[in-house]
Amino acid sequence: MTRVDIAELVGIRTRHPEAVAEAAARRRRRPRLVGESGRLMIVAADHPARGALSVGQSPLAMANRLDLLERLCLALSRPGVDGVLATADILDDLLLLGALDDKIVMGSMNRGGLAGASFELDDRFTGHRAQDLDRLGFDAGKLLLRIDYQDPGSVDTLHTTARVVDEMAERRLPVFIEPFICHRTDGRLRTDLSAEAVTRSIAIASGLAGTSAYTWLKVPVTENPDDMAAVMETSTLPAVILGGEIGRDQDGAYEKWRTALRLPTVQGLAVGRSLLYPVDGDVAGAVDTAVGLL
Repeated sequence: MTRVDIAELVGIRTRHPEAVAEAAARRRRRPRLVGESGRLMIVAADHPARGALSVGQSPLAMANRLDLLERLCLALSRPGVDGVLATADILDDLLLLGALDDKIVMGSMNRGGLAGASFELDDRFTGHRAQDLDRLGFDAGKLLLRIDYQDPGSVDTLHTTARVVDEMAERRLPVFIEPFICHRTDGRLRTDLSAEAVTRSIAIASGLAGTSAYTWLKVPVTENPDDMAAVMETSTLPAVILGGEIGRDQDGAYEKWRTALRLPTVQGLAVGRSLLYPVDGDVAGAVDTAVGLL
């Protein structure tokens, strides 16, 4: 792992908080979102701010910030990794560590729907705003759009999402929408990964706001991977495949991603826990394998 001095980070935050803005100002930016490969490989690490800290059987795997930062720095150092998706606290740390030069920096915008909470579907925008991403010179934003047809509050999320997409487009900043159809079973929120549900979520997300010019999709692989070709015909928006929780079947997940990456609208991967916390512990190996799929 890349070594991180946590005491040094805390010392900078304590005595020189302006260092975050200074690091953002001097960060070397990529000239465009998609590089020479024509593909995107994004490492996602925005789970902790929603209280989603578990990986596999470990309920607090992502709670150790030093460990997470070391894993992220290692992942970002691997050839073919284009950038990172995270919340402000993590991105500020990575800026101070100098790990974001020439990388796509994607800010996570709504983290208000805490995992397991009664208000989990109230996905308020408690993270980066469009003006924050613009001010810091970041490259894109990401938002979570979960819709429950039985929850009247979902329309508030839809409305707010549309206006945020407008705000990003005004600044010519790409925004990645991660849409899901959800429902509650025994009080627990579950995502519906059937072909019909994913198709509906893509159709809804694609039509939000006054323009879709800067909108991307971040979509899951359906329960039956063979359905993905038909599902992805729902929109012409560019998309990346998200990783999600894959359990111990890492090879099976890679094959699903490989198949989805052959589709014309799929432009890359945005994967988090399965690469940062692989079953065998080999972060570099997991990242390199995912990059190889592109």
